[in-house]
Parts: sequence; C-alpha cells; structure tokens
Amino acid sequence: MAPVNIQIGPLTFDRANYDAEGDVLYLSIGEPREAEGEETPEGHVLRFAPGTNEVVGLTIISPQHFLDRDGHLTITVPDKVEAGPEELAPALAAV
Repeated sequence: MAPVNIQIGPLTFDRANYDAEGDVLYLSIGEPREAEGEETPEGHVLRFAPGTNEVVGLTIISPQHFLDRDGHLTITVPDKVEAGPEELAPALAAV
C-alpha cells in the first residue's frame, strides 16, 4: 500500500491501494492487518481490530463511479468519544 494522508470524518488513513479495474479503494491506518468488517449504510466496509471498536481500515466500493456521478462520496463512519479517569471518577464514586 502506498503512503497517503486521507482524512475522512474523524479518521486519518495513512495507507491506500486502489484497484482501478474493480473500482475498489482500500484504506488503512498503519500497515494492513487482520480485521472484522462492518458494512456502512452506503455499502462500504469499515474495518475494526478484532474484538474492539478501533478502526483500522475502510474499503470503499466504486469510489470513482460515485465521484463521476455525484461529484462527492458519502461514507458513514462512527464518531468515537473517549473518557478518561477524570471524567469517570464521579460515576465510579457513586457505586
């Protein structure tokens, strides 16, 4: 995969491989690795590290088709929110 810097929503992908014949774009955060896929509402595949919510890749189906037809590409990616010990302390103390 070629090094890139592609921002899609809150995610930044640093590796890409485009299959022009099949019109499929493979994006990865770090080196491609084993992942579990979840289909987006648009039919793309968001890839997660096994057993986690950590996004490690995205497979975009027919990107050139959509860009040619619509001028843009719509992809639903989950928003990720993190809470640290400071934010959780009041809830943990309420036990």
